[in-house]
Amino acid sequence: MKVLVIGAPGTIGKLVVKELGARHEIVEASKTRGVHKVDTSSEGSVRQLFERIGKVDAIVAVAGNVHFGLLKDMSAEQFKIGLHDKLLGQVNVALVGQHFLNDGGSITLTSGILSDEPILYGANASAVNAAIDGFVRGAAVELERGARINAVSPTVLKESWDGYGPYFSGFEAVPGEKVALAYRRSVEGRQTGQIYRIW
Repeated sequence: MKVLVIGAPGTIGKLVVKELGARHEIVEASKTRGVHKVDTSSEGSVRQLFERIGKVDAIVAVAGNVHFGLLKDMSAEQFKIGLHDKLLGQVNVALVGQHFLNDGGSITLTSGILSDEPILYGANASAVNAAIDGFVRGAAVELERGARINAVSPTVLKESWDGYGPYFSGFEAVPGEKVALAYRRSVEGRQTGQIYRIW
């Protein structure tokens, strides 16, 4: 299969590329690095990416930022960071990408544990992740030509613990290889509308 991985240079992206690369042709894209650059918050940029690379069998989106901060100090502009970057970015990938999928292709988005397990400083991430999960369930009902859509919802990775561990007191980190397997399950399996929770 020809698999587009958006956010390939990131921690999860690298693991997904490694897991899928042994069996599939991988096209790597990101906002700032590599041959194929894309700003997922811009529908036009996403469309240009797909017009360059053409049809694919699977799309994996592991890109997008959220705002971490105390609710009492948060502004609407800060809250919009997650809405525009992670939520709308991944929605753009799905809305445009569906038209560039081969029949029976798949889309895999990325949410996260905070949709179900909120933490201090994480209101923006909780809202965005929950919205991604809801979008996946709704979109799965309507996709045509046998296309599928799922989301992977990981907890914090062991590989990211040094940076994010202080936010996740009492949480257990998971190895990145386990998270990458969930993306493989979505790409190579047949389920749709699923949220693969890797906690």
